[in-house]
Amino acid sequence: MSKSQASGRLFENRIVIWDIETSRRLFREGYYGKPLGIPKPKDFEFNAPLILDLMEAYYLAKKKVLRVESEEGERLGAEEMEKICVRSYADFPEKYLVYRHLREVGYVVTPGIKFGSDFAVYEHGPGIDHAPYIVQVMKPGSPITATSLVRSGRLATTVKKQFIIAIADAKKAVVDYLRYDWWRA
Repeated sequence: MSKSQASGRLFENRIVIWDIETSRRLFREGYYGKPLGIPKPKDFEFNAPLILDLMEAYYLAKKKVLRVESEEGERLGAEEMEKICVRSYADFPEKYLVYRHLREVGYVVTPGIKFGSDFAVYEHGPGIDHAPYIVQVMKPGSPITATSLVRSGRLATTVKKQFIIAIADAKKAVVDYLRYDWWRA
């Protein structure tokens, strides 16, 4: 990531990067966000602002790559951003721990809502490959039913992805992963 800090503005639960060159750079260097109005960008030469979700913006702000401003233009520090994230995401500390871990080991992580999970995880990036994994974050000791496991597995199989449960202990800063492979007998 480049040393120059990007600037984005918070609107509800999204951050908008208005500067087109900065938008292209963030997208090119880590597939962060989505260009506004371009569902599947094929290259990095789009002419649209970049829309980041809160998780991405918080991660980039913590890495000092992004400066986030409120809708009124006031700078939001990491503490304010974290409070917003905690209000917006159930189990934010655990989900952020998984997001950060996956990003730091080289994966591209995007929201997984369209797959019914917390994250879609790419090895290379959207438009280059399909996300081979969908990840559901759970706390240690959380119950999981056979029905929800089968539902998740069937969904993952239908969209040709591996289903992974990330068991995140935010207090110990530890993540364990359970990968499920589905096959026919």
